[in-house]
Amino acid sequence: MEAELMALASTAGTAVVSALTTDLWQRAQDSVGSLWRRAYPERAGTVEADLTETRTLLLAAPEGDVAEDSAEEWRLRFRRLLATRPDLAEELRRVLTEDLAGVLPAPPQGTSTVFNATASGHGRIYQSAGNQTINER
Repeated sequence: MEAELMALASTAGTAVVSALTTDLWQRAQDSVGSLWRRAYPERAGTVEADLTETRTLLLAAPEGDVAEDSAEEWRLRFRRLLATRPDLAEELRRVLTEDLAGVLPAPPQGTSTVFNATASGHGRIYQSAGNQTINER
């Protein structure tokens, strides 16, 4: 599975579990159920029931490892869903940005730059995320 789909599945698992303890829980259940209904109609009812069960667990034990364990479980479910139905990625993105936007963390301020370079032989590499002056003699 490509990295972008893995990241999407991870974000979805975290967002859905976060939504289950808020006023957005019903919307999360409906949206996730709808995704499964498109991919595996026979499993949609079970997925919705599992979300209700996860919500019950989270509300009974808001502290501790329950939230992280639940998020990991849903991350894996979304990974399996996207592995078999990558065509649902756009719909999952829509669910995250429209239906569950209130539980997603705010995007980081500023930009992040990642550099990767490999030199061989007598090659030189110059990298900069801002101004750079090179004086060679």
